[in-house]
Amino acid sequence: MKITVWNEFRHEQENPIVEAIYPKGIHHTIARFLTEAGFKTQTATLDQPEHGLTNEVLDKTDVLVWWGHKAHEEVEEAIAEQVKTRVLEGMGLIVLHSGHFSKVFKKLMGTTCDLKWREADDKERLWVVDPSHSITEGVGEYVELEKEEMYGEHFDIPAPDELVFVSWFEGGEVFRSGATFKRGQGKIFYFRPGHETYPTYHNQEIQRIITNGVKWAASPKSKKPTYGNKQPLEEISKKG
Repeated sequence: MKITVWNEFRHEQENPIVEAIYPKGIHHTIARFLTEAGFKTQTATLDQPEHGLTNEVLDKTDVLVWWGHKAHEEVEEAIAEQVKTRVLEGMGLIVLHSGHFSKVFKKLMGTTCDLKWREADDKERLWVVDPSHSITEGVGEYVELEKEEMYGEHFDIPAPDELVFVSWFEGGEVFRSGATFKRGQGKIFYFRPGHETYPTYHNQEIQRIITNGVKWAASPKSKKPTYGNKQPLEEISKKG
């Protein structure tokens, strides 16, 4: 299975706090633990030609992991459409944290994907609400993060196909933090934790969830359906 980890890679170059947590970028941290899990992994960033997401890269990607925050509008419309098309054709998509506002996710959801937020070092308790789901394999009843950015309801997304995690925050809010969707032949997992000024992606339980999500999002290599006018498989008897 081939994984591409995409990241804006802006905060790490502009904010010393983020650089200290992710010296080579969030994408490298995520790619490293996915590689250690046995996946063939590559990275791509916003400032590369075509944002690193050429047709050749996308055609060879089984699952795309997406992290974005401050530069959503800099993603070219054509590239966002190409990614959407690949998801509809069967490429898996893992959307992390502020990627909820990415062009790609909003195109696939068809809603604003807006929410409440607060940066106040809230403790987050990420509750498993579907313990039978493969994304929760090896995870306890909850994951506790000492400090995270708060996201709160209402989260303007379509009703998920499956709700896997719900977060509680120290300030009192709750949030649908782990949700799955199917679009066309592709599978999507939105996973909330991961604000850039916190070491969330160094947390082994968060790494396990993302790794499980990648396994889940990979589509089987089934034959692509055909559409449009179709000749009968058998001779149609004359009626009347």
